[in-house]
Amino acid sequence: MLFFYSYHTKNTKKMTNNEKKIGLLAGNGLFPLCFARGARANGIKVVAIAIKGECDPALEELVDQIHWTGIGRLGKWIKIFKSEDITDAVMCGGVEKARMYPNVLHNLPDARALKLWFSNSSRQDHDLLGSLADEFGKEGITIRSSVLYCPQLLAPEGNLTASRPTEEQWADIQFGWPLIKKIAAMQIGQTMTVKDRAVIAVEGIDGTDAALRRSGKIAGRGMVAIKVAKKEHDPRFDIPCIGPETIDILKESSAAVLAIEAGATLLLDAEETIRKADKSKIALVALKEQGPEERTGRINSGVQDESRS
Repeated sequence: MLFFYSYHTKNTKKMTNNEKKIGLLAGNGLFPLCFARGARANGIKVVAIAIKGECDPALEELVDQIHWTGIGRLGKWIKIFKSEDITDAVMCGGVEKARMYPNVLHNLPDARALKLWFSNSSRQDHDLLGSLADEFGKEGITIRSSVLYCPQLLAPEGNLTASRPTEEQWADIQFGWPLIKKIAAMQIGQTMTVKDRAVIAVEGIDGTDAALRRSGKIAGRGMVAIKVAKKEHDPRFDIPCIGPETIDILKESSAAVLAIEAGATLLLDAEETIRKADKSKIALVALKEQGPEERTGRINSGVQDESRS
């Protein structure tokens, strides 16, 4: 969720100053839609800034007011939220960071966006998004946890599918989990693929989907994918997510297992995600932050061993 440009507005309902409302800075994927539904279920009105070329148009039907923008208009976002009397907001969904390259100026950013970009020596997501949240904060707009009204989206611990990892695949998870946790802490990426205790690929600026596709070309069938959160991740913008499209790409890449971090990973459209995984015989397992301990006949992560059930 970085920089967005020119906009138009659609009113879906006239709002009054005394109504409870929240701002939504919306990127791609299902998450903005899920958040909007959660806010609505809690009686909260939503004013959305939706990113052209990223955000699903279906968001229009789930919010009370929407402003379509593009990358590069931080000053405009602030003006929009202030004009709507927004004092609390969330950032949901992604924006392809590769769109910032090779030249951020091709997105026609405004002066405030340019200042944020060039005043940061780091181009790491956590630092840029933290600076973005700070800019909103300077204007009296507090960026809240992105799961404020939808904590039920966080994946529960355990085996989530009928398929289970084999012993060899558990060994790959055990091998890869501490490595990707360290890589995530360095803000390089949150996804790694492993096969036969060898690292196949690590997520870079091209994102999770590209890393999985690269891995499929190299490893073939039986690959294990691991997706984690950074240690002490910021719930305002650091929460990894998976959904039905993730399963489609895992199937395309001939992956056999996806291990995610319980309580720290968004499981979007859970029913459809699990249905697709079961149909494709892909094992989906959610583990505690420390990952799987050494296998001694059971999984020390809250996931019950088949032989003991």
